[in-house]
Amino acid sequence: MTIRVLVVDDSALVRKLLTEIIQSDPAFEVVGTAPNPIVARQLIKDLNPDVLTLDVEMPQMDGIDFLERLMRLRPMPVVMISSLTEKGNEITLRALELGAIDFITKPKVGISEGLHEYSIDIHNKLRAAASARVARRTPAVAKAASGPIKTVRLSSEKLVFVGASTGGTEAIRVFLQQMPSSAPAILITQHMPPGFTRSFADRLNSLCAMHVKEAEDHERVLPGHAYIAPGGRHMRIARSGANYLISLSDDAPVNRHRPSVDVLFDSATQHVARNAVGVILTGMGRDGAAGLLEMKNAGATTFAQDEASCVVFGMPKEAILLHAVDHVLPLSQMAEHVVALLAHGGRSLRI
Repeated sequence: MTIRVLVVDDSALVRKLLTEIIQSDPAFEVVGTAPNPIVARQLIKDLNPDVLTLDVEMPQMDGIDFLERLMRLRPMPVVMISSLTEKGNEITLRALELGAIDFITKPKVGISEGLHEYSIDIHNKLRAAASARVARRTPAVAKAASGPIKTVRLSSEKLVFVGASTGGTEAIRVFLQQMPSSAPAILITQHMPPGFTRSFADRLNSLCAMHVKEAEDHERVLPGHAYIAPGGRHMRIARSGANYLISLSDDAPVNRHRPSVDVLFDSATQHVARNAVGVILTGMGRDGAAGLLEMKNAGATTFAQDEASCVVFGMPKEAILLHAVDHVLPLSQMAEHVVALLAHGGRSLRI
């Protein structure tokens, strides 16, 4: 079945380039283009597209204002087109909070280098968006958050490893906002390009009881800290005597991703084993499924987000099919059960 796309961008050149890239795959059809949200609003009514690509910064009404109204009045899958600037990063993260499924960086007009990989990325994200769950948003939904879970002393021996992709920025926010400041270290790989992970970590740090930061090579892993893998770099856990350290690398992509969830989970198996807790959240594809199985086989306790609460039930589904998951839970209950496990000294729970 053809996926019908509406492209919204104030640049005629970008609209033309995006149209050519999207329609290079016969599974997609660009049914229309719009130079601004005003035109887009009418085209959405007339054409009823499956997916909308939306420029972040536009005249008359910017992409964020339009997205907020759209998700409140006529929810549909939206993939944001973002510039690699500090302002662009912040606006993109806000768009994901408001309900955008994913984002891609704005194509550079006239540059063909890397265009094939860029095309694959666009097609994959549009395909995931077309099949994603989109809920009606109210202004309060994106801001709503539970506070950290109140708990007794948690196990200091455990480390928590989290992997996510499409829909993961919001899932990680929900998970981390419920984690207490006394939680053991959490290492997170979220599929995200270079330039965005620092803004993502800083945003989470302002919202969470734990200290959240973009991971740095060779830094010591400390309790009460959550570490986000930098975009474009694999993250592993390593040992140095009695201490755990972060190890970053530019090794080849795994499962088409760098950072890869499997790379993080494989290092957890190697260096942490039964003292690890594995969590796989919403995302497209199968990255992390095999690694989670290895973690489970090494004695780790493993969790997966359930289908009903996933934006895209790809990565959790693959892990479940591999029998890599001990507990399948709604996102709203994930942190609670991980904390309960840690409060019991890491002993297995009956859920």
